[in-house]
Amino acid sequence: MSVTLSVIIPVLNEAAGLAATLGDLQPLRPHHGELIVVDGGSDDDSPRLAAPLADRVIDSPRGRALQMNAGAALARGEILWFVHADTRIPPAVLERLLALAPGANWGRFDVRLSGDLPMLRVVETLMNFRSRYTGIATGDQGIFVRRALFESLGGFPVIPLMEDIALSKRLRRHAWPLCPRERLVTASRRWERHGVWRTIGLMWRLRLAYFLGVAPETLARRYYGRR
Repeated sequence: MSVTLSVIIPVLNEAAGLAATLGDLQPLRPHHGELIVVDGGSDDDSPRLAAPLADRVIDSPRGRALQMNAGAALARGEILWFVHADTRIPPAVLERLLALAPGANWGRFDVRLSGDLPMLRVVETLMNFRSRYTGIATGDQGIFVRRALFESLGGFPVIPLMEDIALSKRLRRHAWPLCPRERLVTASRRWERHGVWRTIGLMWRLRLAYFLGVAPETLARRYYGRR
């Protein structure tokens, strides 16, 4: 069977939510879709849980860019869709994605944060607006891209943070992203753990520093030190 769409999910100790995410994606498999889970050295049950729900579960050196590139290298689909392991995918997103796939260059979806705090509604609205206005997507938004274009750009830059923004900037030179308004549901755990305002401030400081030329390795130390 020919494969139209390959879903690539980088995983590191995501046993708590991985089965639910893969469950959401099962309707793609009869529609020329394949699910590829790329494990970066989990010490929980992530690979075992993924095995019956994915077409391939592979190992990779740890690092989101490395893992996504490893999955893309084995993918057979014309369209690559990169999805975080803690993302929930409503049926409307799958329907829109399948409809977009034949003519898509690249794009991303709007997001809804999973928590109930009123301030999270503001955060998600600003995330979606910023992305639509700037043409820059983040991994939470489920970046999809035609494989030939992805390969022509060398895949995700192998950097420890901001790989999604770096790829978006390269893709934007070729075409403005498609921005469907159907929403992925992305986990709000980092906002809830550290506080909404503190997390907003941290993310904006990191992005500003990246655009000003601070090395991603330095930014990664700041980000992961706060998680």
